[in-house]
This record gives sequence, C-alpha cells and structure tokens, in this order.
Amino acid sequence: MATFVLVPGGWHGSWSFEAVVPLLERAGHAVHALTLTGLRPGDDTATVAAANLDTHADDVLRLLDRAHITSATLVGHSYGGMVIAAAADRADGRVSRLVHLDAYVPRHGESCWSLTTERYREAFAAGAASTGYAVRPPDGGDPRRRPHPLASFLQAIRLTGTPAQVRREFVYCSGWEDRTPFAELRTRLRADPDWQVHDLPTRHDAMHEAPEAVAALLLGEGVADASTCR
Repeated sequence: MATFVLVPGGWHGSWSFEAVVPLLERAGHAVHALTLTGLRPGDDTATVAAANLDTHADDVLRLLDRAHITSATLVGHSYGGMVIAAAADRADGRVSRLVHLDAYVPRHGESCWSLTTERYREAFAAGAASTGYAVRPPDGGDPRRRPHPLASFLQAIRLTGTPAQVRREFVYCSGWEDRTPFAELRTRLRADPDWQVHDLPTRHDAMHEAPEAVAALLLGEGVADASTCR
C-alpha cells in the first residue's frame, strides 16, 4: 500500500483532488489531500499575509509527523510542485516518490515567480494590487478558490539536494500549449535520466478533466505517452 499526499496549486484547496482521491482509495492506498495555510476558509488576514513557501512545506512535514508516514508519494499540482520539492528536501528520507503534476520543478534559489512566464508574473502582481499580500483568483473557475498568499509565490526555495533514491516524475498537460509555462521544463526533464516524463492531452486542471488518467499514472498504470490517455 502506498501513501499519497496531494498538494494543490495556487488558489486551490484539498477539494481540487476530490475526483482522484476515491480512485486511489479504491485501489487500497492511503490518501491525504491538503489545504495549505492561508487558503483555509477560517484563515485570518494575518495568517494569509504571513504564509510563504516555508509555511507550506511545513504543512506537509506536519502531516508526515502526525500520520507517522515514513514512505510518502508527494503529488504537487502547479504551484504545489514548489511545495513538494521543499518538503522532500527536509523530510529526512520519509519521501520515496515525487510527482509534479503539470507543476514547477525548482532548483535551489528559484521561486514560482522566477520560474513562471511574464504573463503570469503580471497576473500575480495585478491580483495582489488590492491587498499587497494576497493574489485574488483569476476570473472564472471554481468558486471555492481563495486568494493565494503572495509571499509563497515570491519566496526562493532552499534546497540541499533531494536524496537520489527518490523517484521523480513530471506530468506534462499538453492541452493548453498556448499558455503553459512548462514547455521548456518538459524538454529539460526529458533529457534528464533522473526523471520520468508523462504526457496527458488535457488542460492544466487534469484532476478535473481526466481524473481516471491522473489516478492511473499515480498508480503506475500509465505510460509516458499521451495517446494512452485519450
């Protein structure tokens, strides 16, 4: 039995994995879907303003402690890729697999802000203009989304080096080629023997558009070819 820890992207909560969780549980695995600090319905202004990437990595580490998890598969969607990279680096060997689901894959000193495109940097800045500390959700989309702590997008990650035994996977969603910030990342990781790269022919929120395909990849039933997910 595997233990999955699912980390949502910007503006989202644990609900973003609501269609995937039962598929993993039905296969006999333990699943923990997180809502990060600053994005919980009861979080006050001070909590949102103070939350950064370190805060979110600590959310994951506290879960590992609380649930006594010693061999976790961390799955991060979009911004969540920053979080799982930071958490794995600090987890003292308690992470066995990282899955970046159409997500940022940072190197030491990089941030979500530095890794994304100018289009998204402009959107972050405009979204935080009214408060200075929280980025409002983009127009449209799920009404459950909440303003995202700006500091978590800006903070540079500190990495000492993820242990070599951690299995690393990147899932590239090819259905939004006109806007994705991950095309160059996909090319880089395909050339890196330490990474396995999968393609899904979906838009960014693959968990909603193709939960069965996402679950299959997490369960090791998919292959790195988009044609199998159509």
